[in-house]
Amino acid sequence: MHLDVVELRNFYYRTQLGRVAQRAIRDTVAKTWPDARGQTVVGFGFAVPVLLPYLAEARRIVGLMPGQQGVMPWPAGMENVSVLCEETHWPISTGFVDRLVVMHGLETSGHPAALLDECSRVLGPGGRALFVVPNRSGLWARADGTPFGFGRPYSMSQLEALLKHHGFTPERSQSTLFVPPSNRRFWLRTADFWDGTGRRVVPWVAGGVLVVEASKQTYAPTRPGLRDVVRRPLRVLEGLPAPVPTPHLPDTGPSAGPG
Repeated sequence: MHLDVVELRNFYYRTQLGRVAQRAIRDTVAKTWPDARGQTVVGFGFAVPVLLPYLAEARRIVGLMPGQQGVMPWPAGMENVSVLCEETHWPISTGFVDRLVVMHGLETSGHPAALLDECSRVLGPGGRALFVVPNRSGLWARADGTPFGFGRPYSMSQLEALLKHHGFTPERSQSTLFVPPSNRRFWLRTADFWDGTGRRVVPWVAGGVLVVEASKQTYAPTRPGLRDVVRRPLRVLEGLPAPVPTPHLPDTGPSAGPG
């Protein structure tokens, strides 16, 4: 079940805790993909808060928002790039996307298999995807007052196995958002400290959010050619008599001329 876009917008843009979460996840995404010049970057779910660093350099940015969630214009004060779409049928051509971020999309989807197939379809050769989901063992998955307290949380092994099953190869796995999901001033002021410490000490246990970078598996095509011809030989000569070999005549040497 997808959250309402109004709730997501209010959390990320109108609460201090939401801004802390936005900064932590956005920094992780930017460090994973520091350069998107000339590329097509797409976000699905509610990924627009982490796409901001790519607005100036990407060739094209699209924010896809599922119909069950609703859509809002983004970015504020600029030409809108948000699009309302069906969860498993995106208005994007096959192989069109270079970079894809799925956030608040996979864990809340009622059709995760079809969603991952759609992710694979739109990625082009060499394309990469980032899947941002609640950490099953983290505190944020237990906090109903945040968007990460809804849907199905994942462990790292569960998420990687799911991606492999749908034709993705996990390349890098990490976690972020180590500050507790609390509105108390102490935790909000020390959020950067907890994120830095968490990455060094207990990266898989305490992080509230898992971030997995994956590439699409591609297979070398089988080329038709001589092997296929030999496997299925033509039968156009069937029914004709077998050729009779010509007898070999002995060589008698040069003919004798008149004496």
